[in-house]
Amino acid sequence: MELRIFIRDFVTDSFRLALDLRSWRAGLKAGRLPSLVIAAFSCALGAVLAWRAGRGDVINTVAVMVAGLALQAGVNLVNDFFEFRQGKVDDKVANLGFSPKDRKLLEWLIFLVGLAFFAFAGLVGLFLAWRSGWWLVVLGVVGFLGGFFYTGEPLNYKRRGLAVVLVFFLMGVFMVAGAAFAVSGRFRWRDVLASIPVSLLVSLILLANELRDYESDLRHGIRTLAVRIGYSRGISVYCALLCGAYLAPLLLWRAGMYPPPGLIFLALPFAVPPFLFMGKPPERRMGIIPLVMLHHLVFGSLFCASYFVAV
Repeated sequence: MELRIFIRDFVTDSFRLALDLRSWRAGLKAGRLPSLVIAAFSCALGAVLAWRAGRGDVINTVAVMVAGLALQAGVNLVNDFFEFRQGKVDDKVANLGFSPKDRKLLEWLIFLVGLAFFAFAGLVGLFLAWRSGWWLVVLGVVGFLGGFFYTGEPLNYKRRGLAVVLVFFLMGVFMVAGAAFAVSGRFRWRDVLASIPVSLLVSLILLANELRDYESDLRHGIRTLAVRIGYSRGISVYCALLCGAYLAPLLLWRAGMYPPPGLIFLALPFAVPPFLFMGKPPERRMGIIPLVMLHHLVFGSLFCASYFVAV
């Protein structure tokens, strides 16, 4: 009887919150929509590589983009839940005026929606595996575990200072090469090498996030890479990743694996503005992430376009 009452109350309260526009605002904030540019361009690059190799497939391309975006949306929502529940971040929606009971329920709803995105991405992944090869299931499981344990226990590799390194592979190399395989049905090492510039920028985005939250993470005891090596050294690593992202296409071009890369250097002006925020106080550092995302958007677009327009 008590379980039935609990389920009834949970469903009733959940439905009430779902009709509250504040819940949608909180959910959109937890979903970090601008960050979806990461999955968008990792999957888009994989599709471009497949089409460039003459093995494009419209259905697979659409499915790859949908699965990639759903996977990252799930990652964002689930990790928002873990960070708040662990008491490692301040309440990001305190200004919305939820009661403590509704705030707690909202976090659980965000978690469940995140799991739903994971499930949806998994179903699309199974469809792609059926069409292109069952090795995609392995990549899908790795992607799910990597996303879930970004802040999920017992691994929580963010607080172990491994996020910047692991996302290079999870949201960069694996996602690009996996997308190329899903679209074309063929694995190629040159697709792995072609993923390196964009993968470096994925790591750069995570590091920029850690630099933005440096003082907050330090206060909450979150031992990110930036906290472990210090703010000034974190900026040095940021510069190294950025330089690597622009140097890698040149090396790929010299190896005959990439067209003349002149087009991507049009993105350089967009790489400058984030530096203007790095010397500012913590409360004025929020503008770093939108600017880094904008650079990723421009660089990713030009990098993909370079395969079709030689400069």
